[in-house]
Amino acid sequence: EVQLQASGGGLVQAGGSLRLSCAASGVTFDHDAIGWFRQAPGKEREGVSCINTDGVGYYGDSVKGRFTISSDNAKNTVYLQMNSLKPDDTAVYYCAVDLLNCPYTYSGSYYYTGKYDSWGQGTQVTVSS
Repeated sequence: EVQLQASGGGLVQAGGSLRLSCAASGVTFDHDAIGWFRQAPGKEREGVSCINTDGVGYYGDSVKGRFTISSDNAKNTVYLQMNSLKPDDTAVYYCAVDLLNCPYTYSGSYYYTGKYDSWGQGTQVTVSS
């Protein structure tokens, strides 16, 4: 059974950092791409970042240069390091198996497609101004 659980959210001031973790079971990172997406109140879901089966990371336009995705095969965990946080980053963050292996635009930006599997409850990130 595939299970993914996001953790590490919290309250941080603008300009601060957080590291989210996605603990995975029932997946292997060379077979399953892991994506992060977020949802803020009253807004559509947004693709944040994704690491594909070759270990290449992709980022949404709004987080490029600030967020870094990585994976630890030994711990079966994907991390999302979030730096220079802004109030607009406030949302619930979910990790999930990206069934499309991290789709990206012609400019290399990751985007939300809704083609995900096995996301958990998400973790709340709140950035205060």
